[in-house]
Amino acid sequence: MDPLEILTNKESLLPFYQPIFSADDHEIIGYEVLGRMKVDQDFHSIGSFFEDESVPDEYRLEVDDFITKKALQELSEFSEITIFINRNPNLLMLDRGDSLLHLLLSFQEQGLDLKRIVLEITEHNYHGDIEQLNHVLTYLRTYGIKLAIDNVGKEGSNLERLRMLNPDILKVDLSLLRQTTTAQSYLDILYSLSLLARRVGAALLYEDIEMLFQLQYAWRNGGRYYQGFYLAKPEQAIIDKNYRKEFLKKEFHSFITHEKKKLSAQYEICNEFTNRMYQLNTKLKTRDYDQLLFNVSQVFSKESFRIYICDGEGFQQSANLYKSQAGEWVLQAEYKNKNWSWRPYFLENIVRMNYDKRGILSDLYSDVETGEVTRTFSFPISEQLYIFIDLSYSFLFEHENLL
Repeated sequence: MDPLEILTNKESLLPFYQPIFSADDHEIIGYEVLGRMKVDQDFHSIGSFFEDESVPDEYRLEVDDFITKKALQELSEFSEITIFINRNPNLLMLDRGDSLLHLLLSFQEQGLDLKRIVLEITEHNYHGDIEQLNHVLTYLRTYGIKLAIDNVGKEGSNLERLRMLNPDILKVDLSLLRQTTTAQSYLDILYSLSLLARRVGAALLYEDIEMLFQLQYAWRNGGRYYQGFYLAKPEQAIIDKNYRKEFLKKEFHSFITHEKKKLSAQYEICNEFTNRMYQLNTKLKTRDYDQLLFNVSQVFSKESFRIYICDGEGFQQSANLYKSQAGEWVLQAEYKNKNWSWRPYFLENIVRMNYDKRGILSDLYSDVETGEVTRTFSFPISEQLYIFIDLSYSFLFEHENLL
């Protein structure tokens, strides 16, 4: 939309509301306020207007307050609804949030509980001192206002700045999942964000969900809240909170069934591999670790591409037994005595094996050397020795429940 057209036609501006759904109750728990302009019989988004730095700041603030005021007038009476309000952090800092707070307090006097307000900002768009922004946000939060960081994952968010701002909600953008060229690195970034959210105590809100598989991804990766055209488009009015409730129950049931099937398959594979190791019996007793690796490779030839032995502190006691592209097993002596205790979950898995006296299957991860997605099956061959069997991607691919 042309900025001048927006500024000269304020009477045509109005808020639209996009529902936000909860995984807890499968209900609509709130709405994001979005600016729209009516042109003839159509409604056009004015979101880009608030990011257009060619427009004077005071005009952008004026339009933002105009939309927000209209929204609060319409939504205040619905006491159970959480209201998500967008603010450009650079505009917010012009008066250190005073104009927004003054507007919200005027509605508080009319009975609006400010705990219902969620302030959304896009952290990576802020140009100023992050500590000053944090001070302002901390002050606003003393009134009960919650903080959401928007568009996380879509552009280069600074994880350290996210930790400093300590948001209540992280809004993770899933639009890139619809691209067929989406790289594993992007999925790794999303996974890292889910870990960050857990560490800082923030709820995950996955946005831009436009297809079923994105909803499934959000559910599998800790999403408490969901938003996107697949669930509901922005509308002029709010809708029944139970809209989509039965749909979400049905889809989540299918997700749960699918996930339990995958977990069962992984357990069965782990159990099968454990039984194979037990059947090797005396072949695991030899002190010739290179020979021991070859013994194990004979029963894991189709599944594995690398096998090695470590002690309880992570020091590698054997060479690597590596399968070449020609399919031949080759010893790589240079890996002997390397220490792997720094790897995530390494020591935890050692302790688990000591307690359970059986093998365990790792989560999916990308192999540092090959770059391929893999899992590792590990097994205690004595009280102080553990064998690690890296599974090939081709094997995982043939068993879809392992991916």
